[in-house]
Amino acid sequence: MSSTTQSPNVSSKYWMVAVAVFFLGWVFIYAGRSLLSPVMAEIGATYDITLTAVGGVVSLFFLAYTGLQVPSGIIGDKIGRKRVLVIGFMIYALFVGLVYFANTYALFVIIWMIAGAAQGSYYGPQYALSSEAIPPKHLAVGSAIIGSGMSFGIALGYEMSSSSFKAGNDWRVAFVYMAIPIFITALLILFFIKEKVNNGNTAQVATEKKKSVTMADFLSLFKRRNLLMAYIAIFCSIYGFFVIITWLPTYLETERGMDKAVASRVASIVPWLSIIGTIFFSWVSDRLGKRKAVALFMLPLSLLSIFGIVYSGNLDNSTTGSTILGLATNPQNILLLCVLVLYGFIGKISLNPVLLALTAENVPKSLLSTAFGLYNFLGMCGSILAPWMTGFIATKTGNLNASFYVAAAVTVIGILALLFVDESKNLNKREA
Repeated sequence: MSSTTQSPNVSSKYWMVAVAVFFLGWVFIYAGRSLLSPVMAEIGATYDITLTAVGGVVSLFFLAYTGLQVPSGIIGDKIGRKRVLVIGFMIYALFVGLVYFANTYALFVIIWMIAGAAQGSYYGPQYALSSEAIPPKHLAVGSAIIGSGMSFGIALGYEMSSSSFKAGNDWRVAFVYMAIPIFITALLILFFIKEKVNNGNTAQVATEKKKSVTMADFLSLFKRRNLLMAYIAIFCSIYGFFVIITWLPTYLETERGMDKAVASRVASIVPWLSIIGTIFFSWVSDRLGKRKAVALFMLPLSLLSIFGIVYSGNLDNSTTGSTILGLATNPQNILLLCVLVLYGFIGKISLNPVLLALTAENVPKSLLSTAFGLYNFLGMCGSILAPWMTGFIATKTGNLNASFYVAAAVTVIGILALLFVDESKNLNKREA
């Protein structure tokens, strides 16, 4: 299976099939990794480790995940993106299931890192295949629908983890259940995804030179200012995002005194609202043909939201007697819910397809998988740093508050990077 082999003629609706399958891919990637968040304290108790070490488990997972981004993109461009996706998902399913047998901390770390590496094979090849399949005028919205699978996955992972633990008091059981749909998704990719599809951009496809990716090609990506700024922006956005999705359930439980089930339910506001935000802002981005303006609207609001999560804890906590999602309706909880709704609407998941479209418009088609792999590699470096840094700060300060302020500060850097984007210099002009 070669990435340069043109697929047979396919239906004009094939891109919708691709979007649906890749949507499921993200559902179960995020569901699998989100299983840990509601049971961070239990993981620490099981292996008798500190919060720093618990955060380190998550960081090591993302270290392996991030380390595979560029290699999987390059390999996908050379031997076939579909092949990389199927093999990666099969390995992912196997090692998620094996978590059940991790009776020592060291074994758990090894198994979880291999699962993370397997997940790392997905991003670049998947977005390269979907970018080829989705017509240019639907690129951001199509990518948004795919990316909304992340939202469903986070909520599913939170719910499955907390429910399984409550039912059997063993946090490992949920991993066995999760391995089954992951394996089924691998089969869907195998049977329904085409290796290379012409999305109607025939002139551009015809002029692309079929060649292997060289080091010069790879280094050329760093010479494109818009790409570099998109890479910096996604790093900063992902840092804040992984502080929230990794530690928010634990933060709400330990700092706000919420029940585990209530904390997971409240934390799920972020992924559920991001489904609407992802599609809305991607639609706006496609209609305007302006990625920079939309991103610069979203990131400052992300900054405000992250800051507001901690600031809300300083308000009056007197209650009125009524409840929302199991929470007393006091000023603290009302503001907390408001900023979580806001972050869900404009946070990393919603911002991602806008920056993906910016990336796609600034790279040769022959380097799409490599460029997306590099995009996610540099961005996901934030996911390596955020969980460990959050746990480290919490260990040193005795609470998680300062970690959220650090995430807000990192977001400022992303805002500054976007100011240097010049869309008039996009390599691939947007088609109406």
